[in-house]
Amino acid sequence: MPSSQKHILVALVEDKPGVLNRVASLFRRRNFNIDSIAVGHTEQPKLSRMTIIVEGDDAKVEQVRKQLDKVIEVVKIVDITDEDPVARELALIKVKASPAYRSEIIQLVDIFRANIVDVSADTLMIEVTGDEEKLDSLLSLLQSFGIKEVSRTGRIALARGGAKPLKLEDDRTIKKLRKPSRSETETPPDW
Repeated sequence: MPSSQKHILVALVEDKPGVLNRVASLFRRRNFNIDSIAVGHTEQPKLSRMTIIVEGDDAKVEQVRKQLDKVIEVVKIVDITDEDPVARELALIKVKASPAYRSEIIQLVDIFRANIVDVSADTLMIEVTGDEEKLDSLLSLLQSFGIKEVSRTGRIALARGGAKPLKLEDDRTIKKLRKPSRSETETPPDW
């Protein structure tokens, strides 16, 4: 039986409404759970970078990657799992902070190289960046003080060092970018 592992899929997608929905729907139809998904603008105009973390065996993830490559707005998609990527996540954590425990919480924040970004009479908001294990460890230690709220971004990743960047390389890829999406080819309603 093939072993299941977390895969990091990175896609360049057209920066248009509905792309995230189409990508997420494809995973839903294939009965894949997305562990995390993060989307943001890139250094390339009109393109966004999508980082998708999924768990599955190599063959199933490759099948989904190929299906994603057929989505009109997906310009390019690669699995960078085996390229020793640098992956990071951001979390904002609001924790109860009575005056008696404030200094202890501040020491923890310093140990984890995190930042306090908001202070109120009874709470501290902490910003921490790092790998999933670092964030989980800090959350575990803060649990005893009382976590009021947490927001996590999901992982983003880049391949290390001299690995080839995810860019438009050839005319075929650029032409794919210029193809009209389904919504552009449909006749608009006459309301």
